[in-house]
Amino acid sequence: MFQTLKNAWSMPELRKKMLYTLFIILIFRFGSCIPVPFIDTTLLSQYFEQASVNGSMLGYLDMFTGGGLSRATIFAMSITPYINASIILQLLTVAIPALERMVKDGGEEGREKIASWTRYLGVLLGLLQGLSYYALLRNGFGGKTMLSNTGALAAVTIIVTFTAGTALIMWMGEHITQKGIGNGISIILFAGIVSRGPSLMRTLANLFQTGTSGIVSGIVMIIVGLAIVVFIVYMSNAERRIPVQYAKRVVGRKMYGGQSTHLPIKVNASGVMPIIFASSILSLPQTISMFWQPESGSVGAHILNLFSQTSVFYIVLYALLILAFAYFYASIQFNPIEIANNLKKNGGFIPGFRPGKPTSDFITKALGKVTFVGALFLAVVALLPLIVGAVNSSLRNVALGGTSVIIVVGVALDTVKQMEAQMLMRHHKGFLE
Repeated sequence: MFQTLKNAWSMPELRKKMLYTLFIILIFRFGSCIPVPFIDTTLLSQYFEQASVNGSMLGYLDMFTGGGLSRATIFAMSITPYINASIILQLLTVAIPALERMVKDGGEEGREKIASWTRYLGVLLGLLQGLSYYALLRNGFGGKTMLSNTGALAAVTIIVTFTAGTALIMWMGEHITQKGIGNGISIILFAGIVSRGPSLMRTLANLFQTGTSGIVSGIVMIIVGLAIVVFIVYMSNAERRIPVQYAKRVVGRKMYGGQSTHLPIKVNASGVMPIIFASSILSLPQTISMFWQPESGSVGAHILNLFSQTSVFYIVLYALLILAFAYFYASIQFNPIEIANNLKKNGGFIPGFRPGKPTSDFITKALGKVTFVGALFLAVVALLPLIVGAVNSSLRNVALGGTSVIIVVGVALDTVKQMEAQMLMRHHKGFLE
């Protein structure tokens, strides 16, 4: 990976893209440190500390924002509204035939229209989340409001600032995708999570200072973390190779075809998106709780407690959503009927299966098995730290690192692969050797 970065830096065009990406990340981190006016950040930090101890989803959302949510900065909403908007539009595209035709047959114009609708919906969701966050600040903590000014002008300023921050982050993410390196949404999530690294190191350091049990827990977490990283890298590069044979054909005096190749199906073709989408959906109850805080012991309080990260219901639902989104992304990326038709047109076939429907059925069956293994891998790696945090309350903050490790490693691998692909297209001598 380091050699790839070195080779990419030596190429002027890629160096400009890398510098542009770093510049956008710098702006994002700078905005994540600018607090919104009229908010008591000291009381807010105390509220988030208690929420983290109780296993609330707020600590999870704060991880995605790089600490911006707990500090009430202009980027407190982060990229979450845009992700939720993307989920809604992609599901609607599958459910509504007119939108599906727009994407498939509309070409670049259709995709641009869907992207434009995603932006508008992202801003609208950012406004709703800004309203919910303002309601949380106004309700206060410990009988005290977290606002230094409860006037109408202050309310408008806070909500509009949060919404504008969401729109600016969407703009930055799209520009990273267009002019930088990697996927813009993933890169911003990556930057926010990595910025929480020092906090995780302090948590581990505190464990080592609590005595023998803390030292053992810290060593176990480090070993498990390294094992998870190795496992993620291995599974991210794993693939099922379906053999493909091309028939020989004579054109004039020359013979073509006859070679053997393979059809690769990656075990984790969807990357980290199922986890990101599942996390975003499970954050909706916490958003609702910002508007409405039920009394302790009421039915509403019990329902919201089900979405605590230490809840069995939450862990099971999280796993099911990861499985569902993994299959959803696999169905979008692979069309077995189209693959079978292309093989038939080019004179290719899978040994032991006739061209056409038998080939399509075999690819569908193989894709289902591979997708299940990839989804199971994502679910295990995402849920293992949560289960550890539910069993040992002192490790709840560390448990937040489970999903973050998947995202960080997955984004790093995808970005390096994009660099390698761009260097390959430019015939980079050092890379080809």
